[in-house]
Amino acid sequence: MKILSLNFLTCAVKACKSSSASYPLHPKDAELVQDDIELNPQLLVNLMPRIDWSALSTTATELGFPALPAQPPTPEELEADEQKLKDLHNLLMQTQIMEGKLVCGNCGHEYAVREGIANFLLPSHLV
Repeated sequence: MKILSLNFLTCAVKACKSSSASYPLHPKDAELVQDDIELNPQLLVNLMPRIDWSALSTTATELGFPALPAQPPTPEELEADEQKLKDLHNLLMQTQIMEGKLVCGNCGHEYAVREGIANFLLPSHLV
């Protein structure tokens, strides 16, 4: 599961739908792997308006990455700074959670991640 995916996922428990604490899901005991993916600058520039920067900052910090700046880079900054572009590419596209858990900050439900795939099926009492 790519780190980029975490920026779009929220807790599936019905009671959490209205809570802001259910997003982002927090990685726990995460085993990370790096994939070698070709850098596509235009893809990253196009993704930036869709990224929740504060959620990405939280996730990056929880996974042990260096702290991200307070504000997301502008498309012009990304195009001008190749290192910033590579760092963002490494975090969003190349880093994957292979094993571990994703935890809801609201209800505490843990979603298992195995072989890079998160299991979002809920027990019947939580649906």
